[in-house]
Parts: sequence; structure tokens; C-alpha cells
Amino acid sequence: MSPEPQATLELQRTLVLVLDLCGTFAFAVSGATAAVRRHLDIFGVLVVSFAASTFGGISRDVLIGATPPAAIEDWRYLAVAIAAGVVTFFWSPLVERLRNPVRLLDAVGLAFFAVAGTEKALAFGLSPLMAALMGMLTGIGGGMARDVLLADVPVVLRADLYAVAALVGAGIVVGGHLLGLPVVATAVAGGLACFALRLLALRRGWRLPVAGGAPPPDGDA
Repeated sequence: MSPEPQATLELQRTLVLVLDLCGTFAFAVSGATAAVRRHLDIFGVLVVSFAASTFGGISRDVLIGATPPAAIEDWRYLAVAIAAGVVTFFWSPLVERLRNPVRLLDAVGLAFFAVAGTEKALAFGLSPLMAALMGMLTGIGGGMARDVLLADVPVVLRADLYAVAALVGAGIVVGGHLLGLPVVATAVAGGLACFALRLLALRRGWRLPVAGGAPPPDGDA
């Protein structure tokens, strides 16, 4: 392998790791905050924190053949998830000062994981379409795990622009890859687009069509 492709591959690996760890932290705090609101004990909070922060990445790695999954093989994922859970458990009033912290951090984690999932899928040779779908799956997996563990209907199934936002971010990354644009630039653009679309959907009430008429009011998560 020539030096230039090797350097690009190393940059992509580093980018995926950084994005994964940032997404892990955001989803861990989101999951822990939702668990604290349900008055779970510290063990329950840490379980939800870990599941929310790693489920999407583990699913992605298993499907693309990157085994054992990074979240299990690399101690940093567990350390970040546990640290975020402990901090949230003991200092939850500080986290709650954010406006709707679960949704805000969920949007942050969604953006990080959608981009990271797409980049890793591309690095493993998946087609552009499948890479974008894998990015979407990585983004929505953590929120689904959190909601299922807390006996909520997953937000991705409640007509919000959740999976769509992840798919838009993933699509931008794939488009940049096809055009040969710099990896970091397309990752930033994809992440910002995903985050912005998700926040706009929340603030303006943008929704997909709902079966049977208007959706019920959303809960706290």
C-alpha cells in the first residue's frame, strides 16, 4: 500500500475512534439522565448508560465483521460510559440545568455515531448505500436500547425526524467520499447537518406522517 492511502486509512481510523468515544459519552449521559429520572439505583443507571452508549456501535461492528466489537475490545469505551454514568448519577442536577438534556445529548450522540458508523463501514469496503444505512443504524441504536430498557417506545418509532436526520448526516459523508473530499471536512459537515436537522425537528415539531392521525404528546425523554 502506498504512503498516501495508508495515511488516509490511519486518519479514518483515528477519526472513527474519536467520534465513537464522543458519541459514547453523549449517549452515556443521555441514558444515565433518563435512568436517574426513573429513580433507578446506581447499578441500573450504569447498565442503561453502557447500553445506550455502546449498542449502536456493537451492532455496527458485528454486521460489518469488525469483531470483537470495539466497545468490548477497547477499555476506553467502557471507561467513558462508566465515568459518564457515575458523574450523571451524583451530579444529575447540573445535567438537568440543560434544556431537555436527554434530547439534546441524544442529538449530539446521534450525529457523532451516524458519521462514525458511515466512516467505519466505508473503511470496511461496504457500498455507499449500505455504508449510509450502517451509519443510520449506528446512530439510532443507542437511543433504541435506552428507551427499550426504560420501557418507552423508541423515539425512532415515534415519527420524529430521528433516523432521517442520521441518514442525512450519513449521506453527506458518503457523498464526500464519492467526490474524494477531505475526510474530516465531510465528517464535520455530516455531523452538523444531522445535529441541526434533529434540533430543528424538535423545536419546530417536524414529524413524519403518523398512522391513525395526530401522535400523542411526547414524554420527558
